[in-house]
Amino acid sequence: MNTDFIQIVNYASKAPSGHNAQPWKFHITANTITVIPNMEVALPVVDGSNRELFISLGCSVENLFIAAGRFGYIVHIVEVGIGEIKMELTKTKLVVEDSLFLQIEKRQTNRSVYNGNKIPDEVLKQLQSVPKENSVQLYFVAMGTSLAGTITDYVMKGNEFQMNDAAFKNELLLWIRFNKKQVESTRNGLSYLTFGSPSIPEWLIRPVVSLIMKSGVQNKSDRKRINSSSHFVVCTTQKNTIEEWIGLGRTLQRFLLKATEIGISYAFLNQPCEVPTLACALQKESFINKEYPTLVLRIGYATPMPYSLRKKIETLLV
Repeated sequence: MNTDFIQIVNYASKAPSGHNAQPWKFHITANTITVIPNMEVALPVVDGSNRELFISLGCSVENLFIAAGRFGYIVHIVEVGIGEIKMELTKTKLVVEDSLFLQIEKRQTNRSVYNGNKIPDEVLKQLQSVPKENSVQLYFVAMGTSLAGTITDYVMKGNEFQMNDAAFKNELLLWIRFNKKQVESTRNGLSYLTFGSPSIPEWLIRPVVSLIMKSGVQNKSDRKRINSSSHFVVCTTQKNTIEEWIGLGRTLQRFLLKATEIGISYAFLNQPCEVPTLACALQKESFINKEYPTLVLRIGYATPMPYSLRKKIETLLV
């Protein structure tokens, strides 16, 4: 098997995903790499349409493009569908020195409280200039503005909906890794380290977490995190289709890697997009051309957090 392709796929697997579920498999041939959705780790409650899953696959594809260039390959997508994203790789003598390649292993979702500093306009312009795929837009909304207040209200409404849904809470609990043993045995999910928590036996901590999974507690926590941030970034699509989700994933990954490069932290607040009625209401209330709000992030400055473990690449090959 082509050792370059294995290394390229390893970088592709460093993409972000909902609950760090890592919903991808990879098939390698002599001249192709195919990214395959792994529906065994889909999130049917929080992501019933698999929108976030396909966005994650798009992030993985963008990592693959960037890494392939570093190894001297040109990538051409030959098939995009619900079952696979197939790419043909052609070896060249040209090595692309993309600075974003160096950020693939440094990138992280940082869920902590940020330091409250505003991002200067010249830095924002670097983020705003990230190339976007067709039908994808990124809107930057400064905290303290009327629109930021609207988005915050929708995050709170999303928490009220989700934290009063037993199925949502049960699914979330399945993906929380409460201690070091769980983290090392699964190599996926939401590590206790990323929340700044100690390693505690599940039998002891799970009932406590279950009790505090309430909308009021979550709203208070999210409001504090929002107020510590500089801007919201709302990612929109035109038709809310699989092709657009993959394109959004590619755009998002460029944005996240550029943010990492210039020292900007980010975290997702997708609650308004995960509840269809809220997404439709936010769409009518806010965005240019009535585009569909597909992802919401907050950005700002923060101290780096511990990294989540990733699946070993040999377990992702089919």
